[in-house]
Amino acid sequence: MNITQLFPAINKKSPKNVAGVALITVLLIVALAAVLATQMTARLQLQMQRTNNISLNQQAYWYAMGAEAFAKTILITTFEDEKDVTHLEQMWAQGETSFPVDFGTITGEIFDMQACFNLNALRFDRSTPSSGTKKPPIQLAFEELIISLNIDGVTQFEAEYMSDALVDWLDKDSAIASAGGAEDNDYSAKEFPYLPANHYLSSITELRLIEHFTVPVINKLKEYVCVLPNNNLHELNLNTISDKQPELLMAFLDIPRADAESVLANREGDGFKTVKEFFSLPEIVKNKNKDKNKDKVDAQTDQFVVKSQYFKLKSTASFNNSYFALSTLMKVEENNNISVVSRIIGRE
Repeated sequence: MNITQLFPAINKKSPKNVAGVALITVLLIVALAAVLATQMTARLQLQMQRTNNISLNQQAYWYAMGAEAFAKTILITTFEDEKDVTHLEQMWAQGETSFPVDFGTITGEIFDMQACFNLNALRFDRSTPSSGTKKPPIQLAFEELIISLNIDGVTQFEAEYMSDALVDWLDKDSAIASAGGAEDNDYSAKEFPYLPANHYLSSITELRLIEHFTVPVINKLKEYVCVLPNNNLHELNLNTISDKQPELLMAFLDIPRADAESVLANREGDGFKTVKEFFSLPEIVKNKNKDKNKDKVDAQTDQFVVKSQYFKLKSTASFNNSYFALSTLMKVEENNNISVVSRIIGRE
């Protein structure tokens, strides 16, 4: 069908008909131009909004970085005054603090990363003697911690299996450590197969991938455990363990809950000056005397310190309608310089 069939009046060569067709053509062109202009305007507005959002997010980011710099200053000042001890009455341990800034707010809180169980401490050399036990003290302590949390359906059996699976996930080889362990064959046989890391954990959430760990267990554990990236250091600070977490002392010292709660409740605000001072407490001495295994007692002592090296800053910054969250893991070096170990953007 051609244009003469659509508009038969054109064949009559009428000036009015020709003018009508021209008008329709012009209207079509104008409509098309209007559509194109509208789309171009919408895209331009979207691009301008994106540019504005990037600018706002960048400002929120720099506010968060400012919080990190301020936290470093606080730690440096703290340990200039008290070099040999870390406790909860120091400036860094004042809880969550907010500061108003232009068009926004900065909020931050510093946590001692040696007031929790470092899960990466379970990456150990299996060739190292384990003080006469089948498992190293650190692994036994992890099992005791799980049991002490009184999670429904979790017994000694489940705790051992979770401990074995985590050790296999962390270790360097593909050999199953114990009955509850899991390696390549176990994970590759799943509906959505994968392989164990055979390396350090990078986050507590990684426990979701490990055999035997359940959501209730992980949710409960995350209040007591932490992860130091690429580091199997395990040194609990006796001065910064929360008085609401006696389970940590129960697990590592094999003492009753009542004694652990008593020790933490009666701890002075500025903590213990030495580890020896802590182990001289009546509640600790009476339990230590019950255990005649000197190697075990020495191993327990070696797991504690009164000075911390690792701290985490959790900061959030808002600027206009933009929001930025940053978690920074910092280490206090021997010369009192602060180095950044890792940064995680977003909520953990």
